[in-house]
Amino acid sequence: MTLRIQCIVIDSADPQRLAGFWEEALGWRRTHDAPDTVALEPPARSLEDGVAADLLFVRVPEDKAGKNRLHLDLRPDDQASEVARVLALGAAHVDVGQGTDASWVVLTDPEGNEFCILKPLTPEQNSQLDDIRRSRVL
Repeated sequence: MTLRIQCIVIDSADPQRLAGFWEEALGWRRTHDAPDTVALEPPARSLEDGVAADLLFVRVPEDKAGKNRLHLDLRPDDQASEVARVLALGAAHVDVGQGTDASWVVLTDPEGNEFCILKPLTPEQNSQLDDIRRSRVL
């Protein structure tokens, strides 16, 4: 197979502003910065560098309409503190029918794109993930 995901493209009314939100939320770096397109990549030399798909913010003339067909699920170390942090950056709570017993929190970025903050992995799951990551780096 010769295909791999290079980037996830996010349509935006204001790519600079929206990329700024995600740059702060994820701690990623700008690798392309133009008025109508901004690219974010994981921190250099991090385990995700060169592995995770880039985020590319592209200016479009139309507003967002309806619920996203694709969204990001983010895994924190501490769900409550990360929800509070991204809310302070400009995120907002949204109800997409997740119910009150959901283990994830659904939010929107400043342009209304939905994303979820999941509950943290257990220590055992973290250990397994660390083993997988180390084996890929070696």
